[in-house]
Amino acid sequence: MAERKTAANLGETEPGETEPGETEPGGVELGGVELGGTLRALRRRADLSQRELAAKAGVPQATLARIESGRAADPRFRTVLRLVRAAGGDLAVGVVADERADAPLVPVPPVPHDDMRDEADRRYPAHLDVREVRRPRDWPGAWWASWCNLPPRLWPRPVPAATYELDRGYRDRRRRREEIRRTVRLRRVWGDGLPTTSWRFIAELPDGELVGELRAHERSPHLFDGEEPSDEREIVLDGVLVAAPCRGLGIGRRLVELLTAEMERAGVRRAHAVAELEGVDFLLACGYQLETSRPSALRFDLSRRR
Repeated sequence: MAERKTAANLGETEPGETEPGETEPGGVELGGVELGGTLRALRRRADLSQRELAAKAGVPQATLARIESGRAADPRFRTVLRLVRAAGGDLAVGVVADERADAPLVPVPPVPHDDMRDEADRRYPAHLDVREVRRPRDWPGAWWASWCNLPPRLWPRPVPAATYELDRGYRDRRRRREEIRRTVRLRRVWGDGLPTTSWRFIAELPDGELVGELRAHERSPHLFDGEEPSDEREIVLDGVLVAAPCRGLGIGRRLVELLTAEMERAGVRRAHAVAELEGVDFLLACGYQLETSRPSALRFDLSRRR
């Protein structure tokens, strides 16, 4: 007669019971998951007893029993990982995508400067934003010493291979700007009561925050002569606006490039713009050219009518 497997001859207690003289303490939780219950569920799915799982994972059965019963207050991560994987599961380490209770985990981004070493061949602090120094201008020490514009032969000391910023506020602002640069999305706005000749493009973050906008309108050059509009069309760039904390991230240039791409798609070959001060340099950097016949700059001031 075949031997019947029971909890007694497998060396484990029945589910829901504790060993004699003991009470059931609170189980260990990892990321909101009760570890003991999870291991029991994995064993059930894999059809493994405590003794079989412990042998497969190379872990003492007593250790597994303490974890499942909640008596192991602080099990080692390596032990838990071996047990979970031996039962056919896996552990994931990540960051919560958002504030929702059921938000999924996303992979933890690697340290961007982890391959860099200092002069003693040590890694730089992981929490700092280390950047390579290619010229004195990249090193704050050169600015403090007022020699960033000196020729190399007059440098009072060698330039370090890398530098970082200790100020937490500066690092947070820098990281926020990098996040905006990485996640900002550009699109053209259609409808919403806009006239058909209106060209509007916006730059927004994943949460819907508007950080940039380009407005332009379409016209026909023949309207100036009192003639009927023809198939010849041109665009007048009304303005490019970028939120102050987001300037210098290339958002304005990307908006102009999106306008250019949309012009090519629509078969419009010419665009006009009126700008002043730094706006002129910005448009020149985007490929615009100064016209020989520039329009007059006009201003209307209500205060002068009083």
